[in-house]
Amino acid sequence: MTDRLKRLKFRAWHRGTREADYMIGGFFDRYAATWSEEEIAWYEIVVEEDDVDIMAWALGTGEPPAHLAHPKLIPAMRRLDYIPLP
Repeated sequence: MTDRLKRLKFRAWHRGTREADYMIGGFFDRYAATWSEEEIAWYEIVVEEDDVDIMAWALGTGEPPAHLAHPKLIPAMRRLDYIPLP
């Protein structure tokens, strides 16, 4: 894993609440190994957003802003098949 991905993983799993950690970190763990450079760049921007916003996009209760409405990754985020069970 590159240093860039290690930093992203740390950021994904250290959000401030357990729920956000599982959702945002779990998404990273499930999909990051297959991401293109463009998808990694997208995630770098996403992890800087507020947890409540990211979680709303994943739950489908909110829509991401146009610049973050990735046609592949937002639907993947909404599947919620990546949240680890404690």
